[in-house]
Amino acid sequence: MMPTEKALQLTIFIEECDTWHHRPLYAEIVRRAHEAGLAGATVLRGVEGFGASSVMHGFRLLSIKQDLPLAIVIIDDEERIRRFLPTLRELIDEGLVIVEDVEVVPCAVPRQAQGGVRA
Repeated sequence: MMPTEKALQLTIFIEECDTWHHRPLYAEIVRRAHEAGLAGATVLRGVEGFGASSVMHGFRLLSIKQDLPLAIVIIDDEERIRRFLPTLRELIDEGLVIVEDVEVVPCAVPRQAQGGVRA
Protein backbone atom coordinates (compact mmCIF):
# COMPACT_ATOMS: atom_id res chain seq x y z
CA MET A 1 0.00 0.00 0.00
CA MET A 2 1.31 3.46 -0.92
CA PRO A 3 1.84 5.91 1.94
CA THR A 4 -0.50 8.90 2.07
CA GLU A 5 -0.45 12.31 3.71
CA LYS A 6 -3.48 14.05 5.20
CA ALA A 7 -4.34 17.40 3.67
CA LEU A 8 -7.25 19.74 2.98
CA GLN A 9 -8.77 20.43 -0.41
CA LEU A 10 -10.15 23.88 -0.97
CA THR A 11 -12.58 24.12 -3.89
CA ILE A 12 -13.90 27.52 -4.91
CA PHE A 13 -16.85 27.80 -7.30
CA ILE A 14 -17.22 31.15 -9.08
CA GLU A 15 -18.17 32.43 -12.52
CA GLU A 16 -15.77 33.26 -15.31
CA CYS A 17 -17.04 36.85 -15.54
CA ASP A 18 -16.42 37.58 -11.80
CA THR A 19 -13.83 40.31 -11.32
CA TRP A 20 -11.67 41.87 -8.63
CA HIS A 21 -10.68 45.46 -9.39
CA HIS A 22 -11.22 45.00 -13.16
CA ARG A 23 -9.17 41.78 -13.21
CA PRO A 24 -10.52 38.22 -13.47
CA LEU A 25 -11.33 36.99 -9.95
CA TYR A 26 -9.91 33.53 -10.66
CA ALA A 27 -6.54 35.09 -11.59
CA GLU A 28 -6.48 37.13 -8.37
CA ILE A 29 -7.26 34.06 -6.27
CA VAL A 30 -4.48 32.06 -7.95
CA ARG A 31 -2.04 34.97 -7.58
CA ARG A 32 -2.80 35.29 -3.87
CA ALA A 33 -2.57 31.53 -3.34
CA HIS A 34 0.89 31.65 -4.93
CA GLU A 35 1.92 34.61 -2.76
CA ALA A 36 0.67 32.74 0.32
CA GLY A 37 3.01 29.86 -0.50
CA LEU A 38 0.29 27.30 -1.11
CA ALA A 39 1.32 24.09 -2.85
CA GLY A 40 -0.58 24.82 -6.06
CA ALA A 41 -3.85 25.95 -7.58
CA THR A 42 -5.73 24.75 -10.64
CA VAL A 43 -8.58 26.56 -12.39
CA LEU A 44 -11.08 24.26 -14.10
CA ARG A 45 -13.63 25.63 -16.57
CA GLY A 46 -17.06 24.01 -16.45
CA VAL A 47 -19.22 23.37 -19.48
CA GLU A 48 -22.46 24.38 -17.81
CA GLY A 49 -23.93 24.84 -14.36
CA PHE A 50 -26.04 26.88 -11.96
CA GLY A 51 -25.78 27.95 -8.36
CA ALA A 52 -27.90 29.54 -5.65
CA SER A 53 -29.35 32.08 -8.11
CA SER A 54 -30.67 29.24 -10.33
CA VAL A 55 -29.34 31.12 -13.37
CA MET A 56 -27.89 28.72 -15.94
CA HIS A 57 -24.30 29.47 -16.93
CA GLY A 58 -22.64 27.91 -19.91
CA PHE A 59 -21.32 28.27 -23.42
CA ARG A 60 -23.77 29.89 -25.84
CA LEU A 61 -22.72 29.94 -29.49
CA LEU A 62 -24.36 33.27 -30.33
CA SER A 63 -23.63 35.04 -27.04
CA ILE A 64 -20.99 37.77 -26.78
CA LYS A 65 -20.52 37.25 -23.04
CA GLN A 66 -19.46 33.76 -22.02
CA ASP A 67 -20.12 33.18 -18.34
CA LEU A 68 -18.84 29.67 -17.70
CA PRO A 69 -18.70 28.20 -14.21
CA LEU A 70 -15.18 27.85 -12.77
CA ALA A 71 -13.77 25.68 -10.02
CA ILE A 72 -10.44 26.55 -8.40
CA VAL A 73 -8.87 23.62 -6.57
CA ILE A 74 -6.11 24.07 -3.99
CA ILE A 75 -4.67 21.25 -1.87
CA ASP A 76 -2.26 21.83 0.99
CA ASP A 77 -1.85 21.10 4.68
CA GLU A 78 -4.59 22.24 7.04
CA GLU A 79 -2.70 25.17 8.55
CA ARG A 80 -1.94 26.80 5.19
CA ILE A 81 -5.49 26.31 3.86
CA ARG A 82 -7.11 27.72 7.02
CA ARG A 83 -4.71 30.69 6.95
CA PHE A 84 -5.82 31.41 3.35
CA LEU A 85 -9.59 31.42 4.06
CA PRO A 86 -9.77 35.08 5.22
CA THR A 87 -8.29 36.09 1.84
CA LEU A 88 -11.22 34.39 0.11
CA ARG A 89 -13.71 36.18 2.35
CA GLU A 90 -12.16 39.45 1.16
CA LEU A 91 -12.30 38.52 -2.53
CA ILE A 92 -15.54 36.59 -3.03
CA ASP A 93 -18.96 38.24 -2.93
CA GLU A 94 -20.87 35.35 -4.51
CA GLY A 95 -19.79 31.79 -4.93
CA LEU A 96 -19.24 28.65 -2.94
CA VAL A 97 -16.17 27.60 -0.97
CA ILE A 98 -15.76 23.99 0.13
CA VAL A 99 -13.07 22.69 2.49
CA GLU A 100 -12.72 18.93 2.80
CA ASP A 101 -10.29 16.37 4.16
CA VAL A 102 -8.30 14.46 1.53
CA GLU A 103 -5.44 12.00 1.42
CA VAL A 104 -2.56 12.77 -0.92
CA VAL A 105 -0.38 10.07 -2.46
CA PRO A 106 3.03 11.70 -3.02
CA CYS A 107 4.28 10.67 -6.46
CA ALA A 108 7.43 12.79 -6.72
CA VAL A 109 9.88 14.52 -4.44
CA PRO A 110 9.36 18.30 -4.70
CA ARG A 111 12.36 20.43 -5.66
CA GLN A 112 11.94 22.83 -2.75
CA ALA A 113 10.21 20.82 -0.03
CA GLN A 114 9.38 23.13 2.86
CA GLY A 115 7.39 20.67 4.93
CA GLY A 116 3.76 19.71 4.57
CA VAL A 117 2.03 18.78 1.35
CA ARG A 118 3.82 20.25 -1.67
CA ALA A 119 2.92 19.80 -5.31
